[in-house]
Amino acid sequence: MKLLRSVIFVLFTFFFTINAQSLEANNQSIGNSRQTILTETVSKVSESIVGITVTEVRKVQDPFFSPFFNDPFFRQFFGERSTSREIRSLGSGFIISEDGYILTNDHVAGNATKVVVTLTNGKHIDAQIVGTDPISDICLLKIEEKNLPYLKLGNSDDILIGEWVIALGNPFGLFEVNEQPTVTVGVVSAKNMNLDPVEGRFYMNMIQTDASINGGNSGGPLVNALGDVIGMNTIIYSTSGSGSIGLGFAIPVNKVKRIIDELKKNKKIDREFVTGLQVQDIDDEIAKYFKLNSKRGVIVTRVFANTPAGEAGLLSGDVILRINNYRISNQNSLLGVLQEFRTNDEINLTILREDKELTLPMKLKRKK
Repeated sequence: MKLLRSVIFVLFTFFFTINAQSLEANNQSIGNSRQTILTETVSKVSESIVGITVTEVRKVQDPFFSPFFNDPFFRQFFGERSTSREIRSLGSGFIISEDGYILTNDHVAGNATKVVVTLTNGKHIDAQIVGTDPISDICLLKIEEKNLPYLKLGNSDDILIGEWVIALGNPFGLFEVNEQPTVTVGVVSAKNMNLDPVEGRFYMNMIQTDASINGGNSGGPLVNALGDVIGMNTIIYSTSGSGSIGLGFAIPVNKVKRIIDELKKNKKIDREFVTGLQVQDIDDEIAKYFKLNSKRGVIVTRVFANTPAGEAGLLSGDVILRINNYRISNQNSLLGVLQEFRTNDEINLTILREDKELTLPMKLKRKK
């Protein structure tokens, strides 16, 4: 009987041990399966994200005086009735070099009188504006630190529609509270998206994503599954008061890289050129008069002599369809596309003239 009890005890212990080991192995397998390329990427890039606190001096209307005092007639008697105020705002940025270069949007920090960067270790550091470009909405900052973690700038020409992307940043100032970036995940929804200008800023060839981008996310990176930066989160479309609805847009990193190089070298972007063109959007009447099959493009209404347009051979009545590889839809898109070029660049204009497509080279010469 004692022998039987001993055998049963041994068997019970054996099976209990086997089951425990199996359960532990199963739990470990489940735990391992939670680690994905996305979680690994987030862990790798998070330390390079910064919160940005901006102090800006803005002129505001004195609330004790009527808006009528803005009229020049009243100002000659009562003087300027605006006052200057310090406005604080928050945004996002990311470190791109171990010696402290940081990227953000111009609309975040471009007009700042003071910029303070918050690192993920809780350290607050004053930053200097190296250069900023309102037209492309890109601003380059610098902090005096060494051996910083930084992000690799990828290649936005290689992105795939539908691939996983991660947006990181400082929505609603949460970075200031937690000293860590907020992460949202989505896919590349579309690329080469041209948006309407906003307050003189032109957004061409943008990357569209459904990764949530909210207030304060501006200036943060959009990275692919490998952790390479493919864009800078910049703008969202939303219905009134609804916040993010899955229509976020990022400036492609290849454009960002070009702007960075120019800002480091010249502190500004050289677009001091003229075209010598006057154009107009194509409406139904113009399309009918010129027997056009489409209202896409702009029609040339005047060409000034001794200008790039005149030297290129453009004529009134020509319809501009493309500049290099950019399609021209209307005047806004024409203005936006021209901002992609620099003084002394040579561009190719594809035009429609008397039912024939022609390509004319034009050099963007400096204003005299």
